[in-house]
Amino acid sequence: MQGAESRRPIIPITAFFLGTWQVKRLGWKTELLAKCEDRIVRPPLPLPSRVDPDVIADFDYRRVYATGKYRHDQEMLIGPRMRDGEQGYIVVTPLERDGDDGAKVLVNRGWVSKKMADQRTRGKDGLPTEEVRVEGMLRQPWKKNMFTPENRPDKGEFYFPDVKQMAALTGSQAVWIEQTMDPDYFTLLDYQERGIPIGRPAEVNLRNNHAQYIFTWYGLAIATSIMFYMVVKKPPTDITKRVRMNKNW
Repeated sequence: MQGAESRRPIIPITAFFLGTWQVKRLGWKTELLAKCEDRIVRPPLPLPSRVDPDVIADFDYRRVYATGKYRHDQEMLIGPRMRDGEQGYIVVTPLERDGDDGAKVLVNRGWVSKKMADQRTRGKDGLPTEEVRVEGMLRQPWKKNMFTPENRPDKGEFYFPDVKQMAALTGSQAVWIEQTMDPDYFTLLDYQERGIPIGRPAEVNLRNNHAQYIFTWYGLAIATSIMFYMVVKKPPTDITKRVRMNKNW
């Protein structure tokens, strides 16, 4: 009985340490969000012709712009992805710059509906052939989870953005730019009907739930501490007294 009682503080102690760890995580995430917000409000920078993929993490959400021509023949669709309850795909197209094949980068142009997945259904505005100026954000795209299938590039099936894999397939740099736009509602409808990829707004979308976790873990620590105190201070029953007496014999 005494051994069981001595083990009970493990729960409140563990919960307390987890709550403290979440306090540190909250500080880290708050600082990260502040950095990203600072980057996103700055004027866009011209993207260098060569970018070291290893430093992109230090420029996550940094606004940039680049000019070049889309290689629609190397387009890749990631999906299915839902938008406002409708199924569609994310359009990823390499951008060839200054005729330098080694300067190509991957551009996440945005979302198109399922019926516009085939290039033949899109108009010229959805597949520009002239030189374009792309404005967006340097990003580290989302990672696959345990339920996401592996990409099947041999069949043109992509379920998540594996930047290194896509770059190797298209001869591009492992650099991912998310095209940004902020059109009004009617413009969005027009884009959707004409098969023009709908980019994302320039905003930080990192989740910060650490304050909720802090409340949960510290609350559990307090509740279990009270329960442990009540168990320890509870007067022994007759059966417990007899057991202790038998041990003394």
